[in-house]
Amino acid sequence: MSTIVIKATDISKQYRLGMVGSGTLKDDIARFWASITGKEDPSLKVGQLNDRTQKGDSDYVWALKDINFEVRQGEILGIIGKNGAGKSTLLKILSKITAPTTGSIKVKGRIASLLEVGTGFHAELTGRENVYLNGAILGMRREEVTRKLEEIIDFAGIARYIDTPVKRYSSGMTVRLGFAVAAHLEPEILVVDEVLAVGDAEFQKKAIGKMQDISKDGGRTVLFVSHNMASIQNLCTRCVVLENGTTVFEGSTDKAIDYYLQGGQALQAIPLEERKDRSGNGWLKVTKIELTDTSGKLISAVQAGGSCIINFYYEATITDEELLKDIVPGISIQNGYDTSVCIHHSRLVGKKFSFDTKKQLFSIHIHRLMLVPSIYSLTYSLVAHGVYLDGLSNCMDLEVLDNDFYGHGEVPPDSHGLLLLEADWENK
Repeated sequence: MSTIVIKATDISKQYRLGMVGSGTLKDDIARFWASITGKEDPSLKVGQLNDRTQKGDSDYVWALKDINFEVRQGEILGIIGKNGAGKSTLLKILSKITAPTTGSIKVKGRIASLLEVGTGFHAELTGRENVYLNGAILGMRREEVTRKLEEIIDFAGIARYIDTPVKRYSSGMTVRLGFAVAAHLEPEILVVDEVLAVGDAEFQKKAIGKMQDISKDGGRTVLFVSHNMASIQNLCTRCVVLENGTTVFEGSTDKAIDYYLQGGQALQAIPLEERKDRSGNGWLKVTKIELTDTSGKLISAVQAGGSCIINFYYEATITDEELLKDIVPGISIQNGYDTSVCIHHSRLVGKKFSFDTKKQLFSIHIHRLMLVPSIYSLTYSLVAHGVYLDGLSNCMDLEVLDNDFYGHGEVPPDSHGLLLLEADWENK
């Protein structure tokens, strides 16, 4: 059995809202006095779980609470959860950027972390100089870094800019170099946050391949955080699901993804008007969503390649109609792995709207829904002048049914990709 390289025991992290640092001098004195008299830390008796959708009655929140897990050598562990679940806080504790409030963590080997764009880089130094700087931070000799330098530059694909100060790099270039350095300087443990989403699709695929290689061939351990469930499924051997700072599931990747995605189904069971996970300033509020055919008849599903209308009923929460001009409604359709398969908004067809303060509705007419049969989820947004007025994820299921789309009896299953193509074949 492989060696345990990370062991987290009862990891908890508490923050005081609105404070920079641990708290007030009074808090620090109280904690110090409790420690020397053998009493429990008084600040640990207060606080609430980190549920961002609810207003609490305490200034303290637990960003993490009683996290326990082990990671073995060569594993690729996925850490998934919604925004604010505690994923980044956990990675910062693992990377020793911050310390846990309670609990302990034991790590065997060097850790290289890629948590944010530009992590570990000095903006005034060139890319080449930053490679050597990162090597020194990892405890490597200059000769070791030199042997890897050309390989790093080649992988990052920024040879032309390697002697340019990093402050002049785009975010994509910075991520390319940051990942190349972290992956090639041979740490025993590689920690990668959602930062890879900044890179282009080609580089993301290249980075995932590299993480697979260093795990299988190099026997090194990878911790990977992403909201892209397809990447999680392709890369990770096991997953931990976090929710409001606690571990709610740990196990196989497929089961973890299913558990995570069921959260969206649970949200849909809540009446739309009672949903508290909305984004936006609330000037408008969608209160009901309907799916109809082109004649206005309510339907529960759409055939592959068929047409439909999605109606969004809304009400205004302000009376100043001047603030409700030039509004751009939009939708995103996600597949079963929470990956967006298509996005559409009114500005794409040259339209903006002025909504009045009475109850009304807006609609999107989908002329041909070119998705393979499956169950998708819908997200909507209302934006004006770059400001979100209202938005909600997992607001409705959208079921696409089998259909003889091509007219020859062949029904494309969901294993045939994501989209239907209107195409033909010839033999000349």
